[in-house]
Amino acid sequence: MSDLDESIELHRDALVLRPPGHSERSTSLNNLAASLQDRFLQRSIMSDLDDAIELYRTALLLHPTGHSERSASLNNLAVSLRERFLQRGIMSDLDEAIELHRAVLERLPPHHSYRSMSLSNLAASLRNRFEQCGTMSDLDEAIEFHRTAFLLRPLGHSERSMSLNNLAASLRDRFQQRCIMSDLDESIELHRDAIVLRPVGHSERSNSLSNLALSLQDRFRQQGIISDLDEAIELHRAALELLPPYHSNQSLSLGNLALSLGYRFQQRGLQPDLDEAFSLYLQLSRLSHTASRTDLNVAKLWAALADILNHASALLAYKTALKILDQRVALLSFSSHHFNIIREAVSSLATDAFSCSVRHGALTTAVELLEQGRAVFWTQLARFSTPLDELSGSGDTGTALAEEFKRLSFRLHNAFDQSTEDRSPQIRQLTMQWDDVVSRIRMLHGFSRFVLPPLFSDLQKAADDGPIIILNASQFSCDALIIHSKDDPVHVPLDTTQTEVSELSSEFQSLAEQFGSSSHQLKLVGILRKLWDHFVHPIVQSLEESKVPPHSRIWWCPTAEFTLLPLHAAGPYEKSKDNLSDIYISSYTPTLATLIHASSQHFVAIGQASPDRGKELRSQYLAPVDGDATVDGWLHLACHGMPKRTQPFESSFSMRDGPLMIKDMIRSNWQNPEFAFLSACHTISIHLAAAMQFCGFRSVIGSMWSVDDDAARQVVSAFYRKLTQIDDSRKLDCTRAASLRNKIPLEQQIVFVHIGV
Repeated sequence: MSDLDESIELHRDALVLRPPGHSERSTSLNNLAASLQDRFLQRSIMSDLDDAIELYRTALLLHPTGHSERSASLNNLAVSLRERFLQRGIMSDLDEAIELHRAVLERLPPHHSYRSMSLSNLAASLRNRFEQCGTMSDLDEAIEFHRTAFLLRPLGHSERSMSLNNLAASLRDRFQQRCIMSDLDESIELHRDAIVLRPVGHSERSNSLSNLALSLQDRFRQQGIISDLDEAIELHRAALELLPPYHSNQSLSLGNLALSLGYRFQQRGLQPDLDEAFSLYLQLSRLSHTASRTDLNVAKLWAALADILNHASALLAYKTALKILDQRVALLSFSSHHFNIIREAVSSLATDAFSCSVRHGALTTAVELLEQGRAVFWTQLARFSTPLDELSGSGDTGTALAEEFKRLSFRLHNAFDQSTEDRSPQIRQLTMQWDDVVSRIRMLHGFSRFVLPPLFSDLQKAADDGPIIILNASQFSCDALIIHSKDDPVHVPLDTTQTEVSELSSEFQSLAEQFGSSSHQLKLVGILRKLWDHFVHPIVQSLEESKVPPHSRIWWCPTAEFTLLPLHAAGPYEKSKDNLSDIYISSYTPTLATLIHASSQHFVAIGQASPDRGKELRSQYLAPVDGDATVDGWLHLACHGMPKRTQPFESSFSMRDGPLMIKDMIRSNWQNPEFAFLSACHTISIHLAAAMQFCGFRSVIGSMWSVDDDAARQVVSAFYRKLTQIDDSRKLDCTRAASLRNKIPLEQQIVFVHIGV
């Protein structure tokens, strides 16, 4: 037991000896809360911070208005709530912290020794809220509070340089919003004053040098004064040189210097500037530990610059960025805050990495990187079975190693992201321990690729039942890769741009909202012909050249703008010419891994009554179709779908007893589900069907847009008639109905899609 652990236990014992009514109970509450908060800062155990907050709340109740310790209690609770906001992004915590800090400030007279600290705390929280919500009044108020705090810290005050830095940083924030040059000029002068107060040897000198450099860099970009950029580069260089190995600001500092060198290369075209910039970026690829958000941002900048300039390090940059992303999000809890972090981080990273790999002729790498990036998004948001979950369930040794990995990862995360001081010795030690536990995990059977990207040889197994076509749209190129069960992927270049794909997708979505009238038939056929000519026909030609027999099953794995296009319905739509559905049977999959992990074991069927126009429906159990048939985990939802494309896991099915949300279904412990038919009366985003596959369903049928209730009933009836033709195996088989869509009218034919196996 560490000294801190022992201290916490002693404080707990003391609290027991000071029951409610004891004059010193509030002291014990505060002491225990402070120790728990210290342990949280060391180990990032969120329950410690939660407990500290509740203890501070209890102590505050014992310090009513007029109590000499009330201001301290208000401040302690406010500081801990802000810390929890920084961890979880819950706005109510930050809002409460701001109100508590205001209450503290109101209690302190103008010349109180703690007033400047109170002003600074309130200003920092207001700046956090501005960063989260973009409310300019919060930033304006933060600036005024920082300015007032600075005036209370004259020359010789120990916190004067901090006030200079805080005020300068907030003024730079406001310049970036309003482009008022006086704010930026004042920021530069304040940073210069702060550097004077932080001479060589001062722990914050490197930060001050970097901050001044960033403000000068901003002024260069605004006014084009090259001397500002030259000075910024020298300041960034000096800041980096002051940082020891493993310092938490190292990647930020080298990223800043590399970026400024890139700006100067654009101005002067001097090759040494560009060479130095990329040599700095390359240092990032040698990080092995759990990485910070800053590491990820720097790696993304490296990848973007290298790809634009066609630098040899571009592919390594993408690999590095995706590795950092993988390690970064593996331990995030499910929350809207972390959803946004992941969505922003993933962005176009995986699709651009795919494009870069294809352009470099590394086709198997393209598949690996795309799968890695897309799996991060889906797996973390869906809370699907992660490698860490699998490790925990592999036995006592795996459980112990998983706990050790989580503990070290959280401590590294904290050391990098929350540190305001040099913690490089601690980071060095934690990194060595982290590398050691990862090595031990990789020695276990089945975990040789732990926190490593998937191998193509493993992903290729997804094509055992038929070829998989990845369609990728990137700002750099649009490509298709066909994955066969054997041999390397086949590249089919697409003569289009991401913008053109996006425009076609928007055109189709606008048309889909108006379906139901025959006047839209010609427009629909026109779009389906464009899909055939520009994307699908070249792929079909390649499949035929690869000797894929007619009427074989194929799987589409679309990315980006391709995900909203009805690829399965493409065709020339001319007499004597075959459409895609006449040549191959199409299904979809969001990732390759979901096909590999699909389950096929038995499970009782759960379903729902038939659609009732305009009314929400109550779920009910369905009996097997035939007494001798084996029903393999079948779910039928005949109801209204409520899609949210920007937050797919907030999408839901409308039931009489309340919404059935996708995120709740995903978190449920489904026992080997087999098949789901989403016969929704209202529009269902493809994300709903894809998310169902992440519940473990082998096969999912869903609609791509709004479908008429009568049409849905007709399709469902025909589907199950075809489906329930029991063969000698006495099992229901959803694949027997896969070609049903050939039998229904065009608009109804293409509304339903199949995802999975």
